[in-house]
Order: sequence, then C-alpha cells, then structure tokens
Amino acid sequence: MARIKIACETYTWQMPGEQYKGKLEHIMEVTASAGFQGIEPETSFIQHLSDPVLMQEALDKYGLELSVLCLVEDWRNPVETESEKAHAEKWMDFLKYFPDTLLLLVQMPGKDRESLRERQQNLISCNNEIAKRAADRGIRCSNHPNSPEGSVFRTADDYEILLNGLDSSIGFTPDVGHIAKGGMDPLSIVKKYRDRVNCIHYKDMYDNLKWAPMGSGIIDFAGITKELVTTGYEGWIIVEDECDKAITDPDGVTLTDGQFVEEILKTLL
Repeated sequence: MARIKIACETYTWQMPGEQYKGKLEHIMEVTASAGFQGIEPETSFIQHLSDPVLMQEALDKYGLELSVLCLVEDWRNPVETESEKAHAEKWMDFLKYFPDTLLLLVQMPGKDRESLRERQQNLISCNNEIAKRAADRGIRCSNHPNSPEGSVFRTADDYEILLNGLDSSIGFTPDVGHIAKGGMDPLSIVKKYRDRVNCIHYKDMYDNLKWAPMGSGIIDFAGITKELVTTGYEGWIIVEDECDKAITDPDGVTLTDGQFVEEILKTLL
C-alpha cells in the first residue's frame, strides 16, 4: 500500500469571503468529521494559532496533522520585498515546531500577463532564495502554479520555464484542476514531472472550465492516483474544492468530499 495521506485545504472556506479567517478550529472540526488526515491552511487563516503550542493543541484535539502550510505572496520583484521576506521568515520560524510540514509557495495572480518573462524570472528568483533559507532550517518547499488569466505560470510552456528555473530542492505541487484549466492533461503533467512532485492538489472541473464538486467533473482522479501509487509516491494529496456550492456551504461541500475520498480515492491506495 502506498504511503499516501489525504488532507483538506482551507481555500474552500475562502470562497464565501473573509468570514472564516481566524476560525481554523471550526475548519479543523469539519475536516476531521469528513475523515481527512490533515489540513493545509493558508497563512491568513491561522491568526491566533500562529502560537505553535495552541496550533498543536488544536491539531491534537481533532486528530489532524499540519500537512502543508500555504504561503501566498506577489513576488513581483527580482528580490523579495521587506514585507514578503518578513512573512516568509515568520512562517519558517513557526515551522521549526512542525518539521514534517511542507512550505507551499503560491504566487498571487496578477491582472494580466504583461512583462511575462520578467515576472516569471522574478518569481523563480524569489522562490529559490526562500527555499535556500528554508533548507538551512530543514524545511522542505514546493511550488504551486495556478491558472487565472493573470497567472504567469499557467501553460505547458510556462511549466517548462518554471521547473527548469526552480532550484532542484524545490518540489512541485501540481494542481490537477489548474493544469486542466491551463489547457493541459493533468495525468501527462504528473508523469512528466513526477520526480519533482512532493505534494499534489486535487480539485475537479467541468468541461466548460467551471469548478465542479469532487467527482462530478472531467478530472481523471483514478488515473492520477494510480500513477502516484505505481510510482511509489509518499506524500499528501490535498483536496481543494472550489465549486460554486462552497460559496454558501463550505462545510457541507467538505463533508461530501470526504465521502468521495472514502468511497473512491482510498480504494485506490
């Protein structure tokens, strides 16, 4: 059996707006009830749980692992801004208490793709520098490209530039939904860059490019999961549901996703 664990991302609770920020214990409770083994919070959700003692107490209460910590920044300049560097340092300090947790680097999409090559190189430069500092502390990093129109890494050519430019110490977190929305085949991308994959995000999409509830769209989760198992992947699958229903009922969406995980995904592991 593959050593694969399945966690839940907090973005589902970002769909309604800001109302769940600082309510990570509630999200943990729902996540645990849905049967997930871990949670991947984006840093803006953590707030008072930035105290590692309180975070560990909450994780223990709900029987969860802090699988991944998601750091979202602009990284529009050749080097990190003072604010970006301070945020990275804060969360790397936090992660010394959670040595098994992956630091996930996600760029905030811009409004367009102007000055594309320059912006791509700036992101690569900033991420490489963060990863170098993280490695000195024993922290593993990964990069997560996304697919909005203003993302600078959203096509197959962009992925080539990204993964050839990032330091080999930085892993790759393919998001199968964003890959599909960028006009690529998720399974092919996972196979192509499998040696860099140290985390993976699962979300579903309809053929009209709208996000779908897990298992309702066109993403080949069975094929992707079998590829991970066959190639000996040992890491987290992170479920991140962005369907329209999450705007009004993120808890319910997550509980339904837990059924999909139990009935479909876990049978493939």
